[in-house]
Amino acid sequence: MLDSLNPVSSCKKYGVSLWQCPQFLFLVMGIVIIIAIIVTYFLTTLRVGDPSIVSLLVLGVGAFLLIMNFIITNSFERMAEASKLKSEFIHIVSHQLRAPLTNIKFSLDFLNSAKMTQTKEQQQEYYDILKENSDRMNDLIDNLLTVAKIESGSFPLSKSEVFIENIAQKLIQKFKPFATASNIKLMIFSADHSLKVLADPLWIEQVMENLLDNAIKYTKGGGEVSVKVYQKKKKVFYEVHDNGVGVPKKDQKFVFQKFFRSNNSFKKQTGGTGLGLHIAKRIVEKTGGEVGFFSKENRGSTFWFSLPIK
Repeated sequence: MLDSLNPVSSCKKYGVSLWQCPQFLFLVMGIVIIIAIIVTYFLTTLRVGDPSIVSLLVLGVGAFLLIMNFIITNSFERMAEASKLKSEFIHIVSHQLRAPLTNIKFSLDFLNSAKMTQTKEQQQEYYDILKENSDRMNDLIDNLLTVAKIESGSFPLSKSEVFIENIAQKLIQKFKPFATASNIKLMIFSADHSLKVLADPLWIEQVMENLLDNAIKYTKGGGEVSVKVYQKKKKVFYEVHDNGVGVPKKDQKFVFQKFFRSNNSFKKQTGGTGLGLHIAKRIVEKTGGEVGFFSKENRGSTFWFSLPIK
């Protein structure tokens, strides 16, 4: 709470100079407004005899300056936030591209080596590395393009009737080998197989896959991940629960922000751009639904979304 009132702390947060810092500008403008109100009061009392007119003039000047203060501070805050996001974007993209590019370069150097004596099976391993890392880079580019389309308003959704439980069952089968290899028990609970919503099947499946993938990635070996599909009032809920690392309380308000990754993600050494949950939230909201989560550090998380029943 005190940090939010500290201009120096705010400047460090945004990575800008003192005179570009929203909190510092707000403080300076506040002092200017107080001085302006005092000066206005003394000038009007000298020229205007009626106290009610003096009060109205002072209130008018104060209100005008307060509005201007809000507009100016808010504009600088948006600029500072944009600058911060740009820096984070460059850092994350460069970090996410460096590893696959290094792996690709190493594999190509090996395959082009004149002294190559490895078997075809060993060569195939390097071809698999090339494919895996090129897919990783392609996923990053796809996510960035999706975010750009969503924010520009050019993100069309082709809605049709979708059975959420059918997609959930398909995803369980898809992720079962990965979960088994990680010694994670994967379960699904569904009370009604006929629940359907109006949504874009491809994008809503991506949202469901993203939540399930995250749950498995952030769950330790020997843990459990469960998927629930159920109806509550006039909505269909898709819920993914895990008993993994959870999200620290201080990080929870940032979970759906672009490029944000909790410290726990680095402890688990999981890859990611911090775009998946942001994209999921925007897609669900554009479909007319809601997204949320509950989490406790080292105890696990429950991520969910709901959509109106068709």
